[in-house]
Amino acid sequence: MPENNKKLKRNLGLVTLMATGICSMLGASINVVPFMIQRNIPGIGPYVLPAFIFAMIPALFAALAYGILSSAMPRAGGSYIYASRGLNPYLGFIASFSQWFGLSIVIGVIAYISVAFIRDVSIGLGWLKISTILELPIIRIGIALSLIWTFVYINIKGTRSYKKILLPMMYLMFALGFIVIVAGFYHNTDDFIKALEIKENRVFYPQTNIDFDWRIFLSAAALLFSSFIGFDSIAQAGSEAKNPTKTLPQAIILSIVLVGSFYFLFSSAVYHTVPWSFIAEESKVKDISAPGLLSYVLPPWLGVAIVLGAAIALINDLPAMLLSVSRLMFAWADDGIFPSKIAKIHHRHSTPYISLIVAGTMASIGVLGSHFAGDFFLGIDIMVTSMMVNFLLMCTTLITLPTVNPSLAAEISIFKKRSSQLIIGIAGSLFLSLFLLVHTYKDITSNVSHWYFHSTPVWLIVMIVGSVLFFIKWKEIGKERNGDYTHLNRLPKE
Repeated sequence: MPENNKKLKRNLGLVTLMATGICSMLGASINVVPFMIQRNIPGIGPYVLPAFIFAMIPALFAALAYGILSSAMPRAGGSYIYASRGLNPYLGFIASFSQWFGLSIVIGVIAYISVAFIRDVSIGLGWLKISTILELPIIRIGIALSLIWTFVYINIKGTRSYKKILLPMMYLMFALGFIVIVAGFYHNTDDFIKALEIKENRVFYPQTNIDFDWRIFLSAAALLFSSFIGFDSIAQAGSEAKNPTKTLPQAIILSIVLVGSFYFLFSSAVYHTVPWSFIAEESKVKDISAPGLLSYVLPPWLGVAIVLGAAIALINDLPAMLLSVSRLMFAWADDGIFPSKIAKIHHRHSTPYISLIVAGTMASIGVLGSHFAGDFFLGIDIMVTSMMVNFLLMCTTLITLPTVNPSLAAEISIFKKRSSQLIIGIAGSLFLSLFLLVHTYKDITSNVSHWYFHSTPVWLIVMIVGSVLFFIKWKEIGKERNGDYTHLNRLPKE
């Protein structure tokens, strides 16, 4: 059968779909961001956990919007399909192109910083020569690129290979993460201070009070919003989901609730043992993580175990996120917005192999960017900006869908009441607009050495380039179809 006639296969059940979202969310966000935020947002102090809870509000609204829209439009490249059919083709492309750019960059960031955790595992095991080798730039870059292209290959091999890798790693990641939770709540601040004095001959007096500042709180919440980015990857696999009108919304909502609860317990456990003022002080001079902070009160072997858990959590981000960005490109190509070759399906594995290769190439650029920028938070900032725009447009689509495309609106199978849809769409749009404004203001006003360390202008430049490409292809489609764009009002064929 010719490649052009092949189609994606519906092989992903509820558990695998949930794993796709969970593994996209759990990673750098859980092990690094809640603690390095003390450096990135100075003055947040003891208010990290309340900011985290506040950050979950717009994420929940966005997840509900995604879940509702997925029940009506279960196709590959979910966010592009939703907004292009329910809002506007151009805005649908911008929503998904923004998502594609942010996730592609952060895949490279994750692959790059995961090598540092592998290095820490080798240190914990006493393999000092190996740890020294892992610090060499060429080795670190090489391993990061190898991780990306290994998972590109696994994704090309098909959903069976994908599931074999993803599910065991997810279970192991949770098991090792629970060690952090138990250890963090078992010990307390006194235990930490005593251990610090014994191991480093260092006396530390925790700071107890700090003034609350709404501006700092909102900036922190906007950055912690990154912790919930990833459930959207479930929607991108809409053409590969079994019973998609039920499993897609279920997987989206269940994954964010499960991950949100796990995140809160995990971060609470670390802050229960390690004083926030110590975290703030240490973050000024070095990169810190949950395993590194708890290692003071744990026996060496257990410290190695939780560092290993962090490494697995990071690496496990990669296959799910690669699947997500590749399906976006597949959907663009299927609609004629991108070259049709990108939508080619592998003759044996029934996967969009060209789009996966392009996704791997873009992620590789993210690895090089991480190395030369020297600050992984730039990648995080870009992802937050990109995904806030995406989520905002998804919530807007929920508002406009019945007017723009009533036939597809009639296919919604959850939260069928229009009043419920409007509450979710409007509330989500308001919260996300607030978060986007706060995040943008913080980014623009931050003091950086070069303009390209600001995420906002970088994002704008990329969106301008994307817009030019879109309108070039839009004109081509118009000529080919004699001005008929009605195919962009209905769902792509299965």
